[in-house]
Amino acid sequence: MQTTPAQPGHEHAYPAHWEADVVLRDGGTAHLRPITPDDAQRLVSFYEQVSDESKYYRFFAPYPRLSDRDVHRFTHHDYVDRVGLAATVGGDFIATVRYDRVDGRGMPASGPAEEAEVAFLVQDAHQGRGVASALLEHIAAVARERGIRRFTAEVLPANTKMIKVFTDAGYTQKRSFEDGVVRLQLDLEPTDRSLAVQRAREQRAEARSVQRLIAPGSVAVIGTGRASGGMGRTVLRNLLAGGFTGRVHAVNHAFPEDAARLEPEGVPAHRSVLGIPEPVDLAVVAVPAEQVPSVVAECGEHGVQGLVVLSAGYGESGADGRHRQRELVRQARSYGMRIIGPNAFGLINTAAGVRLNASLSPELPAAGRIGLFSQSGAIGIALLSGLHRRAAGLVGISSFVSAGNRADVSGNDFLQYWHDDPDTDLVLMYLESIGNPRKFTRLARRTAARKPVVVVKGARHGGAAPTGHAVPSTRIPDATVSDLLRQAGVIRVDTVTELADTGLLLASQPLPAGPRVAILGNSESLALLTYDACLTDGLRPQPPYDLTTGAQPADFRRALAGALADEECDAVVVTAIPWVGDASAADLAGALREAVAASPAAKPVTVVHLEIPGLAEALAEPPGVGVGVGAGAGAGGAAVRIPAYPAAERAVRALAEAARYARWRRLAAEPGRVPEYDDIDEAGAAADIEVLLEAHGAVLAPPPEGPRAVTLSAPDTQRLLARYGIAVLPALPAPDPDCAVRAAGRLGFPVTLKPTAPHLRHRADLGGVRLDLGGEPELRRAYAELTELLGKPEETRLVVQSMAPRGVDTVVRAAIDPAAGAVLSFGLAGAPSLLLGDTAHRLVPVTDRDAAEQIRSIRTAPLLFGWRGATPVDTRALEELLLRVSRLVDDHPEVVGADLEPVIVAPHGVHVLGATIRLAPAPARTDLGPRSLPVV
Repeated sequence: MQTTPAQPGHEHAYPAHWEADVVLRDGGTAHLRPITPDDAQRLVSFYEQVSDESKYYRFFAPYPRLSDRDVHRFTHHDYVDRVGLAATVGGDFIATVRYDRVDGRGMPASGPAEEAEVAFLVQDAHQGRGVASALLEHIAAVARERGIRRFTAEVLPANTKMIKVFTDAGYTQKRSFEDGVVRLQLDLEPTDRSLAVQRAREQRAEARSVQRLIAPGSVAVIGTGRASGGMGRTVLRNLLAGGFTGRVHAVNHAFPEDAARLEPEGVPAHRSVLGIPEPVDLAVVAVPAEQVPSVVAECGEHGVQGLVVLSAGYGESGADGRHRQRELVRQARSYGMRIIGPNAFGLINTAAGVRLNASLSPELPAAGRIGLFSQSGAIGIALLSGLHRRAAGLVGISSFVSAGNRADVSGNDFLQYWHDDPDTDLVLMYLESIGNPRKFTRLARRTAARKPVVVVKGARHGGAAPTGHAVPSTRIPDATVSDLLRQAGVIRVDTVTELADTGLLLASQPLPAGPRVAILGNSESLALLTYDACLTDGLRPQPPYDLTTGAQPADFRRALAGALADEECDAVVVTAIPWVGDASAADLAGALREAVAASPAAKPVTVVHLEIPGLAEALAEPPGVGVGVGAGAGAGGAAVRIPAYPAAERAVRALAEAARYARWRRLAAEPGRVPEYDDIDEAGAAADIEVLLEAHGAVLAPPPEGPRAVTLSAPDTQRLLARYGIAVLPALPAPDPDCAVRAAGRLGFPVTLKPTAPHLRHRADLGGVRLDLGGEPELRRAYAELTELLGKPEETRLVVQSMAPRGVDTVVRAAIDPAAGAVLSFGLAGAPSLLLGDTAHRLVPVTDRDAAEQIRSIRTAPLLFGWRGATPVDTRALEELLLRVSRLVDDHPEVVGADLEPVIVAPHGVHVLGATIRLAPAPARTDLGPRSLPVV
């Protein structure tokens, strides 16, 4: 639900932005919306299905039916002082909530009264699904939007379920007992606890919604062709061939009326899902797009829990298809169903108790510990095939989904599921769009603290979402996305090959304790290539240990055992080329596996080999299968599996990603903090911002334009930054030489003379800045030179500024992206950031650890730490500046842009020479609002 402030003159209009789809505790969905006068009959029907006990709890007396006056009162609202919301499934009410604004005596009131009485009623069949909790979140957001700050509720002591809804919400509350009634008062201002409660409920509900899809007890394939071939018949056969443990039904309206079974598969055949005499958990839809709405309606009426829509002809096919896609999602959600697709490849779960292959993959992959998500069917096929070909016996899949247009269920939902899934230790994702970057990074950070999340993102440079993906646009460059993902602990790789390479290593090896790598093998040249690759990827390789081409498997075993025992080694890369002698690839594999098994140290081992047929397979064979004889046939070696790579660069890249992730995980175990500074005046800054926005006439523009930003003047910018302890070096205008001299007299020599016109700012290449002007003659001469070089004073807007100490010129920026939120950026000023893109980015709020990592992560960071004998600069002061800017934009979402350039970092202190602040009315924070599914 959005929380757009009410506009004058529209207070009584139907507030469509309050509508929302929510996932309930059991994984089903409900639609929440304001109640209207047209809902009279729905309200009466709903009330008739509520038990007498629930009615008694609501009205504190027997209340068998609603009078006409009640129905009118409960369906007519002004959407300001009196508001009612309903939760609906299939268009029918399943729960309602309402508030009435009251004054201090409990009498009906209007604003500015800040209190309202709230009451709920939930149909008995839907109690326990978390409907009331979801409604409370949304009615609280509505109340805050309308200026209400507190809810009061009177509840009978026996109504323990409703008391629990209030007390578990996480809001600050007061509780009393008067006249046999529990009186509750809730402060509606969100708290850390209420936000934590919302997110915990969101995680459980969305994980459960995926669980319902991925572990069904029964599946109906709708669109099963009568002849072999076609998507429906293919999925049906794949389900059966994979050994699905549940019940399978074939559905096709063209089946003969007397058909009972589909042969030769031998499964029950039905002309409609409504004809299936038992519950259906999952429906796979493989019919033409124009037939899908009727199929969805039948599934909804039958109580199907979820859909996998393979049908094409939706968002990927143009404007009509996008409209069809939106209607599909709305229709499915109205029945409480979630959708994978449309245009999906399917869904796989290899768990022994499920064995679901509801996809177009011809075989069920080997069971394992990898969760795999792909937005592309073609990439999904390639990943499944590649992992099977390269890693048979080494790794396997726990679950797989190819989401197609991912109009509903997305990667975020599967992250929620895999976070707690005991069968998944590693998450691999191919993404072409990130619909909610703020939520994705939050979920990814939480999951990455437990298990690796590896992502490759397609469509990096297209500037738009792929066809069919209905997601908000984002202005964030791909380099920024990469930094934000790494801040969240996500392993970002560039290609599908790297995704598989990194996944193989992480799924089969322990994480390295550090970056130190031992290299050993029988080829000095291959070892040197590996050594160079380690340096390129930021690892610290030891000198290679050359076993010579005459080495036998026993030599490899002894060398590997020694490297694993070396306390100065965190990981080992074994290089191998064909050798002289009779030993087989199985012998070498056995020797290496035996050395790893005998070592008490848990260190990752990878093998790089050239033209040794069968070695990768022998290293990946499961316990007890063809380990070979001789040197490597020890019983312990049979239980060890080692990934092999055909190129040193690929093995080292995977190892480097594992090392970086391991370091992030160690640091995440003790997260940084957002410091408090005594000299920050948050309230004063808020007052300044309110006055400045009003003075500039800033208004909240409707989508898609969004808020229109205003740029503050230099004095206003300096005053606002000063509230956060950020001083800008004073600069005075110099419209003529005499003014320049007077300005220098006020500031004190030496001074700087520079232009501030937009087309000349930060253009050091034009030679338009004069430094260290020690007196009036030098200043006048510099003024004449700049006006001759750059133009008239009114064109250049020259200013005189105090001299700052020598140091390193840097730039600090903060900007608001509608999808990702506030992003803090840092780099060296000039060519490094502008030409080379050497800039580091972090999501706000930035912690002290984030700030320290940020300034050290740019490629030109050595210039800050005494490169080539230069004096190191004050990085502690620089980190503090980053933290203060982060606090400013985090505390005040009206600050939609902040540019500090240049910022000179000297050996002692930092000096801000120029700053620009942009303000706009605060945009809605969807991540802080009530839970809801993305709007379609």
